[in-house]
Amino acid sequence: MREREGQFRRYQLRRKSSTSPWVSLTWRMLLAVGLIGVALAVHWFDRDGLRQSSGAPITFPDVLYFTMITITTVGYGDIVPVTTEARLFDALVVTPIRIFVWLIFLGSAYDFLFKRVGEQWRMNVIQRNLDGHVVVAGYGTSGAEAVTELVSRGAKPETIVVIDDSPAALQAAEACGTTVMAGNATRNAALEAARIDRARALIVAAGRDDTSILIVLTARRLAPNVPISVVIRSGDNEAIAYQAGANTVINPASFAGLLLAGSTHGAHIAEYMADLAADDGRVGLNERLVTADEVGKPLAEIRTGLGHRIYRGGRMFCFWEPEAKQLEAGDTIIEVVPREGVRAVP
Repeated sequence: MREREGQFRRYQLRRKSSTSPWVSLTWRMLLAVGLIGVALAVHWFDRDGLRQSSGAPITFPDVLYFTMITITTVGYGDIVPVTTEARLFDALVVTPIRIFVWLIFLGSAYDFLFKRVGEQWRMNVIQRNLDGHVVVAGYGTSGAEAVTELVSRGAKPETIVVIDDSPAALQAAEACGTTVMAGNATRNAALEAARIDRARALIVAAGRDDTSILIVLTARRLAPNVPISVVIRSGDNEAIAYQAGANTVINPASFAGLLLAGSTHGAHIAEYMADLAADDGRVGLNERLVTADEVGKPLAEIRTGLGHRIYRGGRMFCFWEPEAKQLEAGDTIIEVVPREGVRAVP
């Protein structure tokens, strides 16, 4: 238990604040100085309404002293207002200024002390109760694109946890509204602090194949059932990534080559493949479990889209194979569906 508490203290989540505390502090200090300046100016121009207990004439340092003492306390009685105008000004203007200045100072203390402690406590609670989130290990080009695509598909940024050891990458991820954590995702402690065992999915985009595969190995040991997708740059390492425990291995170069090769066999093949992959296309791929009313029917008769494949008992069957002629309970269907808001062409 103590070891896990130490991990949480070492690997802390954070999210971008809506306003910078330094901007807030600057505005508050300017407001406080402005209010004090108003009181100081009026006291100086009405210095004839002030008297010292010693009987000495009122000088500017005396006015400055009297103004500051009156705003921060109720005064010491060595300098007092003696005219009606001076007393009314102190009662009706200086007293509200005193209250406002104290509120400004208390608000600043709240922002820089109590709010920070409260925010840290809130993030600790969030960290302990993470569930159903997506962990993104590495916020380079691929990781950033994955986060953007997740958000465009409806995921809330705060449900995405980005792990990276680069301050610049974390700052960019935090600017997108995601929850970030500084750390090395190859370490057990970092993934445990991100609650990998409760995550909905893990996306690995470390930028180096050896690092990505090590992250997959570490995550698979900690979370045997979490779906893991990994970006692999070299085709020779794809099989190793699968052996390490990845469910999906994506090679950007291979996919680009696939689109390029497809374009040579038809003017619209590459366009359609890109349409399926992009979130802003007219059609998209959807994976779901077979419903009760679909059991016993052929894949070709599903109503939600065009069925392409089914997965049954760890095996894959395409729409033309005999197994696809009759759906069974527990089948996973891969279908092409129209995007929301896309109107069919008449």
